[in-house]
Amino acid sequence: MKYLGLAYFTPEKFAAMSADEVSALVSQCPALDEKMNATGKLLVSASLGDLERWKTLRPTGGKPRITDGPYTETKEVIGGLFIIEADNEDEALRIAAMHPAAMIGEEAGWTVELVPLDFYLGD
Repeated sequence: MKYLGLAYFTPEKFAAMSADEVSALVSQCPALDEKMNATGKLLVSASLGDLERWKTLRPTGGKPRITDGPYTETKEVIGGLFIIEADNEDEALRIAAMHPAAMIGEEAGWTVELVPLDFYLGD
């Protein structure tokens, strides 16, 4: 089974951190990413680009209307994603728990949401 991991952060909390705090936090990520990759179960991992460059497409009159985004109803936004292939939910949770957003970054409002994928075109 494949699972999508969504890594969230709170932009306001992240922006309130000093440059040294951000550097200390981010410097921990490569080792955690490598630990997750070493499981052999990680299919995709990516950080998302600058929020100022996001676009939102909404259907309007049978055509997509493009606006600047993101526009979410929560204070958290998705900052990264990963896809893992696991034998079961317990294994998926164990691997997702290795992601930096699940291990560190509490002060930046980091969190991970794990979603089972019903359909996947990546293979």
